[in-house]
Amino acid sequence: MKTSVRNKVKLLSEDETSRIIEMAWEDRTPFEAIERLFDVSEPEVIEIMRSNIKRKTFNNWRARVSGRKTKHIKLRSPDVSRGYCSTQYKPVRKR
Repeated sequence: MKTSVRNKVKLLSEDETSRIIEMAWEDRTPFEAIERLFDVSEPEVIEIMRSNIKRKTFNNWRARVSGRKTKHIKLRSPDVSRGYCSTQYKPVRKR
């Protein structure tokens, strides 16, 4: 299985890899959303993270998402209805 995961990960563009890493970092973005957009499973996301960020950073990320219910739709509270905090994206004010 590891061979196929690595081969699939190698087929991603730099932009796709960057966006997957960004989405994986976001606490409210579930792995299922990444899979729906990029056809990349959770083990493949883990492999992407492992091979593209520093070891300590990867370990910190892995520890954080391992216990986070918002990273899996099935574990998520029904109160969480969006993939980001309501104050995360604020409109840009025109001067």
